[in-house]
Amino acid sequence: MLDFKGASTSESLHKLLEQDTKVKVGGIDVDGILRGKLMSKKKFLSIAESGFGFCSVIFGWDMHDQTYFKELRISNAENGYRDIIAVPDLDSFRRIPWEDNVPFFLLSFMDPDTGGPVSACPRGLLKTVSEKLEKHGYGAMAGAEYEFFQFRAPVDPTVPNSERNSSSTARFLKENPVNSLPPLTEGMFGYSLTRPVHNQDYYYGIYDACEKFRCNIEGWHTESGPGVFEAALTFGEIKLMADQAGLFKYVVKSMGSKFGITPCFMAKPREGLPGNSGHMHVSVVDKSGKNLFYRGKKDDNPPYSDLTNLSDMGRQFLAGLLDGLPDVMPIVAPTVNSYKRLVENFWAPVTVSWGLEHRAASIRLIAPPTASPKATRFEVRVAGADANPFLVLAAILALGWRGVEKKMEIKVPPLGKGQDVGGAADKGVRLAKSLKEATVTMMREESVAREVFGDEFVTHFGGTREHEIKLWDEAVTDWEVKRYIETV
Repeated sequence: MLDFKGASTSESLHKLLEQDTKVKVGGIDVDGILRGKLMSKKKFLSIAESGFGFCSVIFGWDMHDQTYFKELRISNAENGYRDIIAVPDLDSFRRIPWEDNVPFFLLSFMDPDTGGPVSACPRGLLKTVSEKLEKHGYGAMAGAEYEFFQFRAPVDPTVPNSERNSSSTARFLKENPVNSLPPLTEGMFGYSLTRPVHNQDYYYGIYDACEKFRCNIEGWHTESGPGVFEAALTFGEIKLMADQAGLFKYVVKSMGSKFGITPCFMAKPREGLPGNSGHMHVSVVDKSGKNLFYRGKKDDNPPYSDLTNLSDMGRQFLAGLLDGLPDVMPIVAPTVNSYKRLVENFWAPVTVSWGLEHRAASIRLIAPPTASPKATRFEVRVAGADANPFLVLAAILALGWRGVEKKMEIKVPPLGKGQDVGGAADKGVRLAKSLKEATVTMMREESVAREVFGDEFVTHFGGTREHEIKLWDEAVTDWEVKRYIETV
């Protein structure tokens, strides 16, 4: 196979696809869902450089293809849900190993009027934020971790076993309670070396498929919870990391369909159990790859001892994160269910908090002496596995860089060892307890989100969250019916 690093010439692209007859393409919507199609090689070659028309409705409807109750600017009835321009990123070339190695390219969505990225395009937003650092000669590195539950797709006598997949699960849940869905494995057994053997072909199949699909896994193990796995993806440049993180879910869901398993990345699938996190790690480097968050020489008189080995840039970056975090909560916690994970006593942060090697805080500083200088970074632990990695990484980078540009100072003391989030020693403000509260905060006129992302993105993304809130407000849940049907 050719090692394709970009089609600088038409000839190289033709050579790359010489033995192929078709190509698959896909782009990311605001919910982090991959939307795309299969096209003939002839068609792909004709649009590879200029792009092609793609219906804008992917930015005008929700994750179940229901148009937003409030018309939003990018795609609406007034503009006829017109086409936007989808441009293949030729450097994103991969082959899909579980689909006969069909070629695959990621898309970026462009505004036909301006020629720039569509304001709500997640890849475009991250690219725009990254360019703020790049013009100063800096870059950003990132890593991603995902926890997710897995359920066995129930047996349906009307469906062949070969077609037991997530569609079977959706059909089952129309007529059965959620808790009747069987987990892949029972009980709590994190870091088990024996549990993966129970589903060995599936477990190793995901690892191998990720390697072949260029979203490599660095660490892969069971997590505490029935049928829960956790993957740490191999760190890299921030935009490439976002691509890998977005495609990781595609790999897992596709492999699950092959084995009659439904992976679940929602933030809190089961009451009384820890939820699914989507922790993101970020650092800033110079052109030589030197980590700019490491101080080099210890600070003998830091404002807090946790900051001894953190550079001035790192401190300002942290200050920016802490200052802006409440205003981007709908990005890191984008669904109604997200806030069921962010509750006390379940290994999830609930305040604007930080600390050196503190896993209960919203932002964990990883630095010497427990980490090597080159590994100095921030782990943002608020995000769940349900969040869009492109938007989460864009938010982290935008907030942190705002702190650097404004030379901000850290206003919140670190959590000490043994101190709990939300306890008496935690001086950070409580993060939003619901999507409604978070969205109101993000959309207010003076929001930091508007400052770093612009009004057009915030108005659009906030409108999509208002849609989600409206659907939830109108829903009648099983809990309500069971609790009140007889007693009131």
